[in-house]
Amino acid sequence: MIIAIGGDHASPDLKKAIMDKFGANGIVFNNFGTNDHNSVDYPDFGHPVAKAVLEGSADLGIVICGSGNGINMTVNKYSGIRSALCWTTELASLARQHNDANILALPARFISSDEAMDIVAAFLAAKFEGGRHQNRVNKINC
Repeated sequence: MIIAIGGDHASPDLKKAIMDKFGANGIVFNNFGTNDHNSVDYPDFGHPVAKAVLEGSADLGIVICGSGNGINMTVNKYSGIRSALCWTTELASLARQHNDANILALPARFISSDEAMDIVAAFLAAKFEGGRHQNRVNKINC
């Protein structure tokens, strides 16, 4: 599995921890930055993640900013992207199962590293259920 990952200046520590843990399990990450804590604009790091998912060079994406909101709004501007801002494992599982989410947005300043690892694991383990949810997902794009 290939995951595109990117985030702003609130993301580097959490992003590195995610890549270290899940990379050890065979997941390949395309890291679109940023990799330090110097102030940057989150859209600059969300756009390449969304494009990678849409173009098929990544199976899924993970985006991170302080609240998770800004970068989530950015990637959700792309038709075909269904990004879910998640701060619990239940939200992450349901986002995949019911909404066919293809990007996970994380709020770096509001969850611990341990919580983030559990959320990412839940997101990756869950599968879209289709069925009654497919019609709803089909109605998302404008």
